[in-house]
Amino acid sequence: MSDPHHFEVTDVVHVGDFGFLGIERRTLQTPTGDTVERIVVTHPGAIAVVAMAGDNVVLIEQYRVAANKVIREIPAGKLDPTDTNLQEAAERELLEETGYRAATWRKLTTMWTAVGFSNEQITIFLATDLSAGTRNPEGAEEHAAVIATVPFDEAARMVISGEITDSKTIVGIMIADAHRRTP
Repeated sequence: MSDPHHFEVTDVVHVGDFGFLGIERRTLQTPTGDTVERIVVTHPGAIAVVAMAGDNVVLIEQYRVAANKVIREIPAGKLDPTDTNLQEAAERELLEETGYRAATWRKLTTMWTAVGFSNEQITIFLATDLSAGTRNPEGAEEHAAVIATVPFDEAARMVISGEITDSKTIVGIMIADAHRRTP
C-alpha cells in the first residue's frame, strides 16, 4: 500500500512574475500514482510585529485593495531578497511604518498565510520597550495609513468580536495574549 502522505513534485513551470509575487504550475504525483496540476503563488515571505507601547498595542489602519477597505493590523512587510535576519527585517518595517524602535524582541511564531495556494510564510515578533523614531512610509497606502495605540485588552476584545479580521494580527495578538497570561 502506498504512503497516503507521499506526494512528489515532478515538474515546476514558472508562469510569470508580478512584482514580488510569482505564479508556478506544479505537477504532482499522488500517493495513488495519479498526476495532478496545482497553481502556486510564490512569495518571498514576510514579517509582522506586535509592538507594545507600555500596555498598548500599535495598530495600523490602512487601505487594502484586496479587501477594498481599511483594515486594522499590526505592522508588517514582505522580506527583501537581501534579508537574511528576520528580526532586522522586523525592526526595519516597524520603524518604516510606525516610527517606533524597540529595545526588546521575541519571536512568537512562523505561520503559513494561505497554504492552499501560496507558499508565503510570515514570522511574527513581539517588540517591547518602544521609543519614538522617524516614520518613513513607502507606497500610497502607507502614506495614508493611520497609526493608533490601543489598550492591549481592547485589541484582544476586537479580535474576539470580529472587529479585527486580518489573520496575522489575530494570530499575533492571541499568541502575545497567551504569553502575557503565562507566568
